[in-house]
Amino acid sequence: MSSLKGKIKAGFLATTMAAVMAMPAHAEQFVLASGSQGGSWYPLAGAIKAIAERMDSDLSITVMPGAGVANVVGVSAGKFPIAFANTISTVDALAGKPPFRGKVENVCNLGTLYPQWFQIVARDDAEVTSIADFKGKRLTTQQNGNTGEFLTRSLLDAVGLSYDDLANVSHVSYSDSVNQMKDGHADIFTLGTALPAGAVMDVATSRDIEMVSITDEIFAHFKSQNAAFIRRKIPADSYPNLSGEAYAITYGTHMIAACDYSGDVVKTILTAVADNLESLSAVNKSMATLSLADMSADIGVPLHPAAAEFYKERGVN
Repeated sequence: MSSLKGKIKAGFLATTMAAVMAMPAHAEQFVLASGSQGGSWYPLAGAIKAIAERMDSDLSITVMPGAGVANVVGVSAGKFPIAFANTISTVDALAGKPPFRGKVENVCNLGTLYPQWFQIVARDDAEVTSIADFKGKRLTTQQNGNTGEFLTRSLLDAVGLSYDDLANVSHVSYSDSVNQMKDGHADIFTLGTALPAGAVMDVATSRDIEMVSITDEIFAHFKSQNAAFIRRKIPADSYPNLSGEAYAITYGTHMIAACDYSGDVVKTILTAVADNLESLSAVNKSMATLSLADMSADIGVPLHPAAAEFYKERGVN
């Protein structure tokens, strides 16, 4: 009996060792931090994950919700190696400017993907035509750690207001903000995302809305804080029944990684994006016209060494 047990044990060990030996030597599991569910980052990250895993069967990527500010801190702290971020937030993080408590380290740029639009949505019956009109109104916006929430506070500061001057402020998910606007529990919805935004379109299908425009003076306030801001026009046909065009503060969505993270994985992710723009634009149409030059543009954040190699191999930079 003992001999039989020994043979069984030896056979088990041999099988286990064979399985271990058969495992890919370069298998890689990692977390990709994206954005809030209901926003533009989460589904795009899922699409990139699917493409990258098809390209390399040894990759196993877990997409988790995140936020623009928190993602930069998370990469710097080693919580996850790759994330979506906003160009303005990453620039501020490297400089140690608010809302960051100090300079972050070991954060590199992989590439810019598309412009983000800081959108100020007001119910048309709320009598909000300017930022000053926020006073006494009910606001719904993102949780702390989201770039859109930080920009909302900066927006109020530009006209001498704060959250204390509003009737109510909700820090909730996109879907909750949509419901608050639909149900009449919020007058204003601020968010930083793609244009058009699914969340805003959802509100616009059941309630008449207007986009509150950014004036030259308010934009100058933002530009003085971060040179990465760009003022762009929101066309009137972006959402149903808008009375006219409006101007918005914009910045870039980009991907970041720990500067010392695997170059092979970085190149796989960049290849997944660069070679599949048609399918990715079905998830976010802003990517339909993305070029390698756009991706590799200098945004004031150093490129990951493998990203720099990738663009050089592709004939850019």
